[in-house]
Amino acid sequence: MRAWWRAKIYLKRMNLNRPTTTLFMLTSVDGKISTGGGDNMDVDKDFPRISGLKEGLQQYYDIEQTTDLYSLNSGKVQAKVGANEKKDDVKKLPVSFLIIDNKPHLNDIGVDNFIRKSKTFFLITTNKDHPAFKRKDESNLEIIYYKNEIDFVDLFKRFKQDFGIESITIQTGGTLNAIFLRKKLIDKISIVVAPTLIGGNETPSLIAGKSLSTNAELKDIKALKLVEAKPLNDSYLHLRYDVIKETEVSGE
Repeated sequence: MRAWWRAKIYLKRMNLNRPTTTLFMLTSVDGKISTGGGDNMDVDKDFPRISGLKEGLQQYYDIEQTTDLYSLNSGKVQAKVGANEKKDDVKKLPVSFLIIDNKPHLNDIGVDNFIRKSKTFFLITTNKDHPAFKRKDESNLEIIYYKNEIDFVDLFKRFKQDFGIESITIQTGGTLNAIFLRKKLIDKISIVVAPTLIGGNETPSLIAGKSLSTNAELKDIKALKLVEAKPLNDSYLHLRYDVIKETEVSGE
């Protein structure tokens, strides 16, 4: 039986107890999801200033508007893009945000912004002192607390079993993306490729985390099956893949 067919069967089984997930990101041709290594560097802020990139950038945001109504993000990424800035014109959206935030990266203002704009704001944390606990009585706030570390397999099961979530768009950073990929929690990839090379060892990539170092770990590499490669305007490209969960490695 072909690997991709086994993957389809596996995916159907997985969908019985957790949501279907799609990793949706804007990336450079060399796989970078930021313009540099510092917290002040960000594609949302910097691409609109760069000729050759700003012209086609809106297409990414247009595609983003068609993604799932449950959006999984990290507090670190959200703080970087201005989630903690005081805003008077926050509009309620039909989207529910699921934010993983342990440090915390979100402050009182950030929590308030998400409560005001989310259909439901899910806060996932190991930090019992997270500012979201001050707002725990809000009708559209759900706090999912883990005492020591987040069990992501359990978390994704809870999303479906406890809250009826059927599909999630993942837009976290490279470290969390790597964890989800290794734990077989990503089903589909949808990336908009910007026509640029960014480079830099410290620049965040689509998939980060610990590098593989042994032949035994080759099974953690996930092959992809192309679903669509769509050229966009201004040399942008939209790529969609299914993730083949079970990796077969031949030889030694």
